[in-house]
Amino acid sequence: MRYDVTLPWWAYTLMGVGGLCFVVLVILSIRRNHGIKRSLFASPYTLWMILFTVLPCILIGYYAFTDTDGNFTFANFRHFWDSNAEMKEIVGEEFASSIPRGTVNVDTLVYSLWMAFLCTAISLVLGYPAALFMADRDMKLGASLVILFVVPMWMNFLLRTIAWMSLLEDNGLINQLLVAVGLPRAQLMYNSPAVLLGMIYNYMPFMVFPIYTSLSKQDISLSEAAADLGCSSFQTLTRVTIPLSLPGVISGITMVFMPSVTTFFIPRVLGGGNTMMFGDLIESKFLTEGNWNGGSALSLLMMLLILISLSILRKADPNGEGSGRI
Repeated sequence: MRYDVTLPWWAYTLMGVGGLCFVVLVILSIRRNHGIKRSLFASPYTLWMILFTVLPCILIGYYAFTDTDGNFTFANFRHFWDSNAEMKEIVGEEFASSIPRGTVNVDTLVYSLWMAFLCTAISLVLGYPAALFMADRDMKLGASLVILFVVPMWMNFLLRTIAWMSLLEDNGLINQLLVAVGLPRAQLMYNSPAVLLGMIYNYMPFMVFPIYTSLSKQDISLSEAAADLGCSSFQTLTRVTIPLSLPGVISGITMVFMPSVTTFFIPRVLGGGNTMMFGDLIESKFLTEGNWNGGSALSLLMMLLILISLSILRKADPNGEGSGRI
């Protein structure tokens, strides 16, 4: 499906001015330093970020606060709060009072946050022991287990998700095993547990790797000192190992929670349309309805939510020590 979206005139002007300023700054930097400094090699990345990150965010803000005619409005956000707001505008004030507030958009956001929370919590509960096991210096198979976590990530994200269909569908491997042992078939697909399973499978490595990196960098002498002072293995774990690994935990929570909220392909494949997350809602606004203004408003709300979440997590890791990963 094709949509003809015309950018505002200032968007083209901004791109032109930005490109011109970039060239001028490069020339001035070369002349001032009488040659090319190492920092100048970051200029292409800076230009890339301006054109494909900063400018798209500006355009999203523009579409979120305008209507199809380019006029300033808050209607797109009002439609998020009340999914029946557009219908009320059509029928007029006389009949609008008889139409209840639509909660589809808000309910979808709450459902997405809940699913992302469950995905993050389960990934943490399962991922921390795995990372602790791999980081154990006495475990000779630790490096091999790291490879086992990495290898599935070499496969395309979509293929990994579709592969679960052969396991969970009515005639899939799991149901065939249930029938073989005399049990009835189970409805494993097209529901919330199937979506949650797909999310955990795809995002758990992003929880394991930061924690593993944080644990592997810990000084073993700290654990030895705790043991010398009379701490048991459990006390050493709770008082030394876990507190020192919190930066990795914070990083893992960030890397799992954020994509979980905005995912849209996993619910479509494993949920079969019976579950809709906020990412599906945004995708339908842009591609199905062609409503770029409404989709931009939802995207802006999601970006705001992500920024708030990052600021909260940043307070738990002010030095950014959990950002390192393999």
